[in-house]
This record gives sequence, structure tokens and C-alpha cells, in this order.
Amino acid sequence: MITEERHSFILSQLNENGLVKSADLMDELNCSESTIRRDLANLEKSGALMRIHGGAKRIYQLDKELSYNEKTVKNVHNKNLIGKFAASLIEDNDVIYMDAGTTTLAMIHYINAENITVVTNGLLHASLLADRNIYIIQLGGSVKNSTKAIIGANSLSELQNYRFTKAFLGTNGIDITFGCTTPDPEEASIKALAHHQSSVTYVLADESKWNKVNFAKVCSLEEVSIITDKVPRQQQYHEKTIILEASQ
Repeated sequence: MITEERHSFILSQLNENGLVKSADLMDELNCSESTIRRDLANLEKSGALMRIHGGAKRIYQLDKELSYNEKTVKNVHNKNLIGKFAASLIEDNDVIYMDAGTTTLAMIHYINAENITVVTNGLLHASLLADRNIYIIQLGGSVKNSTKAIIGANSLSELQNYRFTKAFLGTNGIDITFGCTTPDPEEASIKALAHHQSSVTYVLADESKWNKVNFAKVCSLEEVSIITDKVPRQQQYHEKTIILEASQ
């Protein structure tokens, strides 16, 4: 096996398990201890992992949050696929929570259900929903300019009063160990409460969100279903959560 293939295998094992043992890698890759030691040293230099006694552990890099304008130009086709699929899950008379974010925003054009109520903390979401003559409750609070989301104590207090048949949440990262995460603790609190108040929660995530960890946890994988454009290969994800693939 060539070096690149060994490195790819080591990194995939780290993504799945968070930790690898040198002895296991030697058996799996059928190579010597010196080869594994050299591979781990090179991957550590590149910032991909941290060596520990007897193996290596994964390094969790916390991504910087992009602005709303930056997010709107990323993975547009994928988000539309996910949004269309998510919208098909809305039924007549549903009372739903729609989280602020560009992937949930993509849902609005595809909503065909009638007599629904939507609660949202997204400024742009409320405007587009109003254009569709959908009944909206806009949460009050402070506006986070970079993401056009409403956050803060007032939002949480108001959200406590509502219950939902379905919640649709965006996320910045999905990880086998740490679940669904986002950079901002205030946004995470609103997402977590909306999930808690909902009978069913769907997390919308394009393929760029898999194996990512951010600062604030929203929920565990076992608590939600995930709608994505590309199902991850790691079996552990499938053992922990329901994954729904939005196809063409």
C-alpha cells in the first residue's frame, strides 16, 4: 500500500473512532512499526493528528463561522436538494420550527402543505414565508447581523411557550462523538430548545458538515434525523441516527 493510501486509512479511522493504536494499524495495513511511526509523524506535522503513547488521537479543529453572505454562495445546489426534500416532509396543519440558516431557507420555495404555522428566528425566512402567505411567528430578540438570526434571552423565553410537530435545524458540524454543533452558544441554545419542544427534529446538513466539530453542542445524533445530500461511509453514523438522503 502506498503512503497516500495508508494516510487516508489512518485519517478515516480517526474520524470514526477519535483514536488509533499503532498495533492495530500495523495489523490492518500489514506494515512495520517503523512505517506506522513515520506515517503518524508526518500526519502530525501536517496538523491532522496528535501522537500519543501507542498511537494517535484526532485533533478537532473548530471552524470559524462564515457570514450569511459567505454561506449563500456555498454548496447552493446541494442545499436546494436538501431543502426540497425537507419541505416534502411538511404536512397540512403542521406547526413547525424553522431555524435560521441558508439550508433551511432553501426549503421555503418548495413548501406545498396548507394551513401550516411556522415559528422562526430567521429574518430572511420570515420575509420569504410572508411572500408565500404562510402564517409566521417571528421570535423577538437581538439580531445577529452576520447570520441574520434572532438570538438572546427574549428569544428563548418566547420559544418556551411553543410546541412543534416538526423542527428543521441547520448545523455547522456533525460528528460521531460530539453530535451536532455550531459556533455560537446563543444560537445553539435556541436550536436545542426548539429541538426539545418538537415531536420530531430534522437536521439539514450538506456533505461539508460531516466529521466537523464546532464550539457549542446542539444535540446528540441519537435524538434527531439528518437530511443530507451525501450519506457518510462510516457505519457508526448509521448506528446512531436516521440518515435521509436527498437525491436528484
